[in-house]
Parts: sequence; C-alpha cells; structure tokens
Amino acid sequence: MFSLSSTVQPQFTVPLSYLITAFHSPKTTAYFPSAASLKVVQREVANDSETCTTEPVFNLRDLGLSELRVAQLDEIFSRLLPGFFADKKKSPSNWHTSHVSAQSFFENRNGYPSTVNALRLYHHHQQQMSPLKQACADLQHWPVYTQSRGFKTVNTKDRRLQSTSERIAATERSAPSFMKGFLMRDRIPDVENLDKIVKSKNVPEGQQDAFKTGFAEGFLKAQALTQRTTESLKRTRYILLAVIILGLYGLSKTPFLSVRFRATSGLDAAVDPIQMKNVTFDHVKGVEEAKNELQEVVEFLKNPQKFTVLGGKLPKGILLVGPPGTGKTLLARAVAGEADVPFYYASGSEFDEMFVGVGASRIRNLFREAKGNAPCVIFIDELDSVGGKRIESPMHPYSRQTINQLLAEMDGFKPNEGVIIIGATNFPEALDSALVRPGRFDMQVTVPLPDVKGRSEIIKLYLNKIKYDESIQAEIIARGTVGFSGAELENLVNQAALKAAVDGKDMVSMWELEFAKDKILMGPERRSVEIDDKNKTITAYHESGHAIIAYYTKDAMPINKATIMPRGPTLGHVSLLPENDRWSETKSQLLAQMDVSMGGRVAEEIIFGPEYITTGASSDFDNATKIAKLMVTRFGMSEKLGVMTYSDTGKLSPETQAAIEQEIRVLLKDSYERAKLILKNRAKEHKNLAEALLSNETLDAKEIQMVVEGKKLEKR
Repeated sequence: MFSLSSTVQPQFTVPLSYLITAFHSPKTTAYFPSAASLKVVQREVANDSETCTTEPVFNLRDLGLSELRVAQLDEIFSRLLPGFFADKKKSPSNWHTSHVSAQSFFENRNGYPSTVNALRLYHHHQQQMSPLKQACADLQHWPVYTQSRGFKTVNTKDRRLQSTSERIAATERSAPSFMKGFLMRDRIPDVENLDKIVKSKNVPEGQQDAFKTGFAEGFLKAQALTQRTTESLKRTRYILLAVIILGLYGLSKTPFLSVRFRATSGLDAAVDPIQMKNVTFDHVKGVEEAKNELQEVVEFLKNPQKFTVLGGKLPKGILLVGPPGTGKTLLARAVAGEADVPFYYASGSEFDEMFVGVGASRIRNLFREAKGNAPCVIFIDELDSVGGKRIESPMHPYSRQTINQLLAEMDGFKPNEGVIIIGATNFPEALDSALVRPGRFDMQVTVPLPDVKGRSEIIKLYLNKIKYDESIQAEIIARGTVGFSGAELENLVNQAALKAAVDGKDMVSMWELEFAKDKILMGPERRSVEIDDKNKTITAYHESGHAIIAYYTKDAMPINKATIMPRGPTLGHVSLLPENDRWSETKSQLLAQMDVSMGGRVAEEIIFGPEYITTGASSDFDNATKIAKLMVTRFGMSEKLGVMTYSDTGKLSPETQAAIEQEIRVLLKDSYERAKLILKNRAKEHKNLAEALLSNETLDAKEIQMVVEGKKLEKR
C-alpha cells in the first residue's frame, strides 16, 4: 500500500494491484470519458483458468481524478509507464517477460511475496518527496514482469494418460522406504509392441502371420482361463459363505457350543404319528401264517383288557424276518390299520448320525411321543442298521450309545406299556443278542417267499389295479414264476401294462404277461441280432430236442413254451413249468431233468453229425452235472458210494474223489443214451417241431402238442 498526499486532492489510498491493472488496460472510453467505471479485468496467464481474478469496480471519482482531463491523464500515464503508449518500434518497452515461476501462487499473481512489502525497501527515500512524485520516479526504473507460466496443474484426464511406469516411479519416489518393496513386487513392465517383438525375435517373414495368430490365440485362451478362474473363485466364496452361515446357525441353536445342523435332524420332525386306515390284512397276500400270528397283536391293541385280566402280557417286540420284497413293511402297516392306532415309522439309518448323542436323542424322542399316544405301533425298518452287534472300535467309540438307548427304552427300568415295537430285517444274524432276547424282540415271525397259491393271489391283486383281459390265467403265470417275491410280481404286472401301452392295446392280455415274465427271467428280446439260416436251423433242432425229451419222459415237468428268439445270452430256450411247488424231488424226477438237459446236444449229433456239434449245450451240461453231483455227494443216490454225504470233497482221499467222479460220469452217460434213444424213435415228431419253430419262432404248450400229434399248425 502507498499514499498519494500532495499532487492530487483529496488524499486517497489505492492498492498497487489496482494501478497495475489500470496500466495493463488500453485507453478506451470505458476508463477515461466521463469518469466511466472501471471494468472487471480478466488476465489469462498461460491459458490457466486458475489465474483468472476479478477485482472490484472503481470510477475516477473514487480515485480523486474526476477533474483531470484526458490530456492530463495521458501525461500522467506516460510518465508513470514510459514507452507503454509510445510506438514500440521507436521506443523499446520496459516490460519484460519472465518464464520462471515464483515460489507461491500469491507471488505469481501479485508480483511480490505475501510476507514482504516491497515498498518498505524504499521507505527511507520517501521521506523527502511527495508520495505520488516518489512513486512516479520509482516506477520509471521498476521493471514490470508479465508472467508466462512454465508449468501446468496436472488434471484428472492428463493423469489417466500417464503411463503405468511413470505413475509407479512417482509413487516410489514419494513412498516411505518400508513401502517400496511392497510396490516393486507387483510392478508390471510396459508391454512392447507386437511388431517390435517380431523384429527382436528375428521371426522370418513367412512365419510372422502364424506368430501373430498364435500370439492372439494364446492371449484369448489366457483371458478365458482367467475368467473361468475368477468365476470358480466366486463360486467357492459363495459356498464358503453358505457353510459359515449354516455353521453359525447351528452354533446358535445348540448348547455347549457343539455344532449341529438342524436341517439334518430327521426324526426331530418325523415323530408325528401316521394313520393307516386304508391298509388292512386284505391287502397282504401270500403270507397267511404271518398274518395269523400278527392278528393277536391287533386284538391286544383293540382290547387290551382281554389279555390283562388273566395276568398275561403280549410280547413287546415283534421281529419280521424274510427275504427282500416279501411284504414285511406292508404287514406292519396292516397291523396299525387293522387296530386303528397311531403308527410311528422310522428307518434304522435315521438313527445313525456323525454327531455324538444324536441317535440316542432321537430314540428318546420317538419313544416319548409313542408313550404319550399309547396304545400305538412303532415300526423300525432295516433294524440291523441300528441294532447290529456291539463291538469295541477306536474309530467309533460312541457307536454303542444308540443301541444301548434302544435296549433301555424297550425293556428298561421304566415301564413301556401299550407300545408295540415291530422291527423288520432280512439279515437277522447281524442283530445283537440282547436285542432279540425275551422281553424285547421276543417274537420272531418269518415272512417267506409266496408259494404258487400265494403268487396267484398276488398277481390277481395287482391285475385288479389295471385293465386286463378276463381270459388271463393267473395260475399259469404263477407256475412260471417260482422264487418270485411279491415286489417282483408287482413289477411283472407293471411291465406287462407298459408293453400293452407301447403296442397300442386297450388291455393287458396273457401274451403281455408272458412277455414280461421272459424279459425278467432271461432279458429283453434281441431282434436286432442277424442270425443266418444255418444257425437258426441248428437252434431250432436243438430246442426241439429238449421239447421232445420233456414231452416223452415220464417224470419230466410239463412244457410251457419253446422259442428260438434270442434273449440275453441265449439263442433260444424251452420253458418247463411244474404243476405245483416241489418241496422235495424224487430220483426219477432228477434223472428226467438230466435227460431233458441232454436233449439239445443229442439232437445236434443225430441231425448234423458228431463233427458239427456246437457249443450251445454248455449251460445244459452244467445243469446236468450239478444234479448228478448232488445225487452222489448229498442225496445218497449212488449204489457204489452208499448213503453217505461228502460235503467237502477237497479233504477226501484220492480214491474217494475218483470214485465220486466215476459215479457222476456214469449217471451222465446213461442220461445221454436215454435221450438219444428217444430222439431216434421220435425223429418225425422232432423234425416237424423244428420246422414249426422256424416258421413261427415261438410255440406255446398247446401248439407244441398239436405239432407232436401231427396236426397242422397255421403260420403266424
């Protein structure tokens, strides 16, 4: 700041920056005519918007110069700034250009540091002359600098355009020493141009395109691999997050900080009873003896006072034992349905858990609910899974807790009245002895495979659930399904219904049932197999040889069907059906089975000669040899060896083994000769039956009888 005290009246104080601004402005009508107001001056220094300033507007009256004329003002400004308004060619300007920036933005803008008042340097000169005169004298010798910035502020756009290496280098220079190693670890070198790489590697011109193509393919594959890795990491994070959430949830629900997932609680939500009103003993077929034994349990549940008056009590547990599919579960459901009591179902595997004490807890919950709803029935399927024999195992030190809890609940210190426990298993040998003792499972009911009568009833039961032809003879199907369980018979009827639907029929006939039976016993038909006429002829005479021997042998089983349609591993077969279930067999019946087995090889030898016999009789010989061995070693049907059994032939003396083999060989040779005699005597019937098989492929029992009797058979 400085004062003008003598030259111009009145006195006033003006900042130096105002005068400099006025000096920079040209003489126009905006300043000098009629004391016009000073306009806002905007200075652009190096095109930087940050240096633009706006100063207040003053008129000449405010400066005390309103009475001066324009000529007088020109003279003042000429003295103050000599050469500014003069011709630049004639008089050089005292204005200089500085290309060096000052130390601060304030000094760049105002021309002097904020902490130094430049006018104080000449304070001792101002004591002897007026301020305006002194200022004019000083300004003649002061160089006025027009600032030209030598730098720019880096904005965001320019910062993005900087290379990675420059930014990393700048960061390293400004970073602390302990951070430099951290920054240098992930430093990525600048990527070279592909053309430069090709030139530096001295790749031939003919291979440059292939080099660039391979480079691009590798880059794309690496990019795809990176994307797959990223997606895999995302999925892994989600899975870990889900596991952690489930673990925290189980932790919050279980005391003593033992993690237990409530989602796998099983019986915790399955202890509600099930009403079995729609299942009765009428739905159980083929196991009459088991039904009669369980009828006593039903009477106890309906009228318990009838048994308690005399002081007796019914067994607490009933163990159902039998092969798979015989109806053990159905029997248990029928007991609850007949008695109309709550039925609690549980599988043995539901009590097995990886967490300590969970199985025993579920046993307690199950019996607690059952005792509250007594009388009731608890059915535990696959009992051997939870009631197996207790062993000491370091791998499973707590495996006995579940079975111990089951033993205590069935017959422990607390009474267990009105609750009937029914267990089912097809492996009773694995059960613990304490579980099957009297007082627990003290009643064992065997559920065997159904006999021919039971199979017939089961087939009729399942036929009533589908549309079938009234001419179906369930007894014939039952005779041909020896060893079938109830579940397998249900599957047979279902397969027949599916076959009828595929063929577009309205109902199931006998043909579909026979087809389903053969499919289950021997596999599906192999119609895609191409067999030449020669092999078809051999197969026809082979199978007809079995049929002729069975037809003319006394104690052989009746013929059901003969076919040369390939099924499974066989090219044809003859089906024999017993009239009834055979609980024991006579020696004559065993010899007849051996003769029928020999019929196929004998027929090949007679028709085609010994040189053209085939390997098709291998399974027949296996069956015949097995029967002969059993007759000699187990059944006591050898005159030479007597009525002695030989269970382990490997421990016998060489003489005894040789005698056994000799007896077996004699039985097989005699059977072969008997079959050869029959086929030689019935050569005409044998030929007619083989030709009928070649024409129709499959013949049933009635058609075989017509051919053997010489009747004409229509071709299908």
